[in-house]
Amino acid sequence: MIADGLEGAFLAHRAALERFVRARCGDASDAEDILQDLWIKIGSIAAVPDDPLSYLYRVADNLVIDRRRSAQRRERRDDAWNALATDDAGEASPAPSAERAAIAKSELARVAALFDELGEPTTGIFRSYRIDGTPQRDIAAHFGLSLSAVEKHLQKAYKAVLQLRDKLDAEND
Repeated sequence: MIADGLEGAFLAHRAALERFVRARCGDASDAEDILQDLWIKIGSIAAVPDDPLSYLYRVADNLVIDRRRSAQRRERRDDAWNALATDDAGEASPAPSAERAAIAKSELARVAALFDELGEPTTGIFRSYRIDGTPQRDIAAHFGLSLSAVEKHLQKAYKAVLQLRDKLDAEND
């Protein structure tokens, strides 16, 4: 019953409130969003103010100001990010951020440690096949192994790399 006074004033003067908000923010969709926020806000008011219409205009004005400040903060944050992510000519910086570089360095060290654990010939076979692009038959001849043995070493390396990737992905989430 208490909220009926504010809700009733809102419903009776919605068109005027919309014109007021639209004049202050200039965008019809923002005005609708602000009126929706106002409607939600008045639903939680415990006591009806002496002048409900004046109160509605004051809350609507505060919501417009809050939205404007939020947009300004978002714009400053985006500008700051763009300044960090671009070079002096305004082009996207090819260099990763310091944080991303540190993470990549740490992940690379973990991959190197993984291959140290795998040992030879698995590491040599993996590098020959995946990095150098050497055919498996040539790798088998070089290491004096059967083609099946080369495939098993590659499977072992793939499995270890996938497990590490899953672990890194879980840590980064």
